[in-house]
Amino acid sequence: MSTAHSKKRGNEPRHFLNLDQFETSSLRRILDLALALKRGDQPFGKDRPLSGRILAMIFEKPSTRTRVSFEVGMKQLGGDSVVLTKADSQLGRGETVADTARVLSRYVNAIMIRTDKPQKLTDLAAYASVPVINGLTDSTHPCQVMADVMTYEEHRGPLKDRVVTWIGDGNNVAVSWIHAAAHFGCILRLACPEALMPSSAVIEAARRNGARIEVVPDPVTAAREADLILTDTWVSMGEADAKRKEAVLAGYQVNDALMALTRPDSLFMHCLPAHRGLEVTDSVLDGPHSVVWDEAENRMHVQKGILSWCLL
Repeated sequence: MSTAHSKKRGNEPRHFLNLDQFETSSLRRILDLALALKRGDQPFGKDRPLSGRILAMIFEKPSTRTRVSFEVGMKQLGGDSVVLTKADSQLGRGETVADTARVLSRYVNAIMIRTDKPQKLTDLAAYASVPVINGLTDSTHPCQVMADVMTYEEHRGPLKDRVVTWIGDGNNVAVSWIHAAAHFGCILRLACPEALMPSSAVIEAARRNGARIEVVPDPVTAAREADLILTDTWVSMGEADAKRKEAVLAGYQVNDALMALTRPDSLFMHCLPAHRGLEVTDSVLDGPHSVVWDEAENRMHVQKGILSWCLL
């Protein structure tokens, strides 16, 4: 299959890698496309704008939301997808990322990868002649945070000057929120144990780009008057020594007492899957502040916006 229809800037594919690499206007364009497509509009003048396009999806980590949202989103836009797991590709048997990128670029119009080491994403983008999308690495998860921003804006309007509080493990989603803070004008509070705080280099780089980031390790202080509370599972896929990490995070559970400190109209988000009774209680996850199911749905709409931006 020819890749001649892949959207490029000059001679370069239009990749979606990490939020700190974007102009704010491009991220706003993606969100506008996602919202338009969710409404049922036809921003490209036809209802199946990706007809004939194929997305390769490489999964080196298990997935529910990422796989289904990309696969269904691609089909709704008129395209199709091919799924490759470690067991399905030579990438898991020693073929270099560069060679995989070169080969897949001859077959498909875009590549999404969900992997561990961010270098694999970087190498894939360096050698692919079609757009590459970051479906998750151990360092970042930009698709998730774009869905989070979309969800907040749908419910409460712009994030500008809103207090967004991240509680728990300073993981890949937290890092993408640090990147997002420089674009969307929120005040980001990070309430993480010192050992699990995102790197100071990442925080300082975002601050130099205009992000307002407050390191507030105490979750009680960080939750006061917050507009949005976010958390994630304490133990990510493949992590060792889960019990030790859970012990470190024991004081960082999002529960009713913590939510009571936030603004009356605050929202709660979790990228899922949730471990009920650990990082969040049932009463919060299923409670009046929670928008986690809208957040999960919006993964699909944001993926459609990303795919459209990359390919059209």
